[in-house]
Formats: sequence, C-alpha cells, structure tokens
Amino acid sequence: MGRSGGGIMNYQAIIDKYYQEDNELRHILITHSRAVTNMALRIADQHPELGIDRQFVEEAAMLHDIGIFRCDAPGICCYGTDPYICHGRIGAELLREEGYPRHARVCERHTGAGLTLDDIVSQGLPLPHLSFLPETIEERLICYADKFFSKTRPDREKTFEQAEHSLMKFGEAGVERFRQWHKMFQQKNDI
Repeated sequence: MGRSGGGIMNYQAIIDKYYQEDNELRHILITHSRAVTNMALRIADQHPELGIDRQFVEEAAMLHDIGIFRCDAPGICCYGTDPYICHGRIGAELLREEGYPRHARVCERHTGAGLTLDDIVSQGLPLPHLSFLPETIEERLICYADKFFSKTRPDREKTFEQAEHSLMKFGEAGVERFRQWHKMFQQKNDI
C-alpha cells in the first residue's frame, strides 16, 4: 500500500503551508489533531491483531481537519466562506493536490460517523451526492477517535456517552456505526 511520493510524509510541512500564522486557529487545529492522533495510536498499539498502518494513522489523523480554515466557524476562529460541514471535502481536495489521495479519503470520511448518500440528500447537505463512509480500518479508527475531541474544547476528552450524544444530529445509523467501532476499538483500560 504505497502512497504517492513514497517515503514518510511531512504532515507538519503541510500544516505549516496552510496555517502559517501562529494564531488561535493554528493552536486549535494542532491541539485537536494531536489529541485525536494520540488516541488513535494508543488504540492501534493495543490492537495489533487489526493490522493498522500506524504511520499512516499518525499522518492522516494530524491532517484530517486541514480544511477548516476555509470554513465559516467563528467559534473556532475560522473566518472562511464555506459551510463547516464542507471542511472534510475541502481538506480532501487540498491533500489530493498535495499528492496524498489516501489521506484525502480520511478528510472526507470523518464527518459524523461518516455520511451516506441518503444522509447527504435527505438533509440537503452542500456536499457531492456520494457516500462518504469510512471504509478502511484506518479511516474508521480516525473517525472514531475524532468523536472524543471537539475543537471548541480541544484539550478535553469526551466520555463515550458524550461522544455518542454528539452524533445524534447525524442520525441513528451513524450512532450505531460508532457503537460498533467502540466494540472493535475498545481500549484495554475500558475493559
């Protein structure tokens, strides 16, 4: 499973390219992304039987929200023009342009517990009429870990119940996917 360009990706250089100013938005992005990354790597280390690509998880988790700067979300210091729901798709476009299509898939598939074509159409979301469900183990893991950290309080880890509750707005199917992932990724100290 090689990636375009080969070798180790420098995710920090990509963050630096799009978040050049040392400001609150950059701090929020890095704090949130590092928290998600740390949880995902901890789970990967506790589940060697799942064969998770640890290096890819670190890279993709650090970049999953790279597109937020183009969105209108003043509560997290984002003063762009696109609706926030589009941040994953924007990030995917940026990473495809950088030559990282596998990482781009994580960006566009981490919203909620993934979005189905039916979710997008029935809720009238401003996204392409496609399915954006996480498919690989790494996509699912990053999407799962992301639900435990908000960008409004990036240094605080949510409980399972709080994370589950935050998904209710995306519908019952997403909540059920999250519960299934929780069983798969259950952390050893939760048992």
